[in-house]
Amino acid sequence: MWQYSAKILITVVLVIAVSEVGRRSSFWGAILASLPVTSLLAFVWLYTGVGDVEAVAKLSHSIFWLVLASLPLFLILPVLLRRGITFWAALAIACCVTVVAYFGLVWVLGRLNVRL
Repeated sequence: MWQYSAKILITVVLVIAVSEVGRRSSFWGAILASLPVTSLLAFVWLYTGVGDVEAVAKLSHSIFWLVLASLPLFLILPVLLRRGITFWAALAIACCVTVVAYFGLVWVLGRLNVRL
């Protein structure tokens, strides 16, 4: 139980750190947010939970491919916001486009026989 609590605490601290640093400096907040902290934590939690390096390798491989589908969100959101679209509407549109990108990428990877 203490391990689960530690996972939650570390994750919360990292999310709050990104938020607070981002409030002071968008550059440093972006650097902190762009680090693959979530992936690193997932690798550690997965390995300490099951001790299976193959499971960690598979997760890492899948993340590599799927991170490509998340990139449109970071391009579309600022464009929409700068065009005067409200935050929530812009976020919803960017998320919808990202979901479509995920489905499209998974379809393409399937056609190329890339296993996730």
